[in-house]
Amino acid sequence: MQKTDSKTDSRLVLAKQDYDIIMFYIRRGLPTITFNRQDAEELESELKRAKVVDKEELPDDVVRLNSKVTVKEEDANKVMELTVVTPEKANIKQRLISIMSPIGTALIGFRKGQQVKWKVPSGKKTFTIMDVQNLYG
Repeated sequence: MQKTDSKTDSRLVLAKQDYDIIMFYIRRGLPTITFNRQDAEELESELKRAKVVDKEELPDDVVRLNSKVTVKEEDANKVMELTVVTPEKANIKQRLISIMSPIGTALIGFRKGQQVKWKVPSGKKTFTIMDVQNLYG
């Protein structure tokens, strides 16, 4: 797992509620997780280094659960608008991306302007977070 960022502090920032939800899915090992156990362990390790705050303290431009995110896939110069949701609400046709999907886990906790590199089914991709809209608290 690699995540990088264009700012000096690359540590992700998570709302406590989002952290708890992600850890719940990792620990349960539910079939909605679309990556292998090694990826889950790497994600869990990354989460343990995350700065976890109350949602009121979370900056407005941080990707969290229910964020509408505009990302640019750098290699393909492709812009996509996605909403990060729980696995049960995921629907690729509606661009509702599971928080536990490769792209969902790549984006969560990072901010507008940051770049992330993540292993997706088609290979390693670099994404730039162009915009973040947090619709619900």
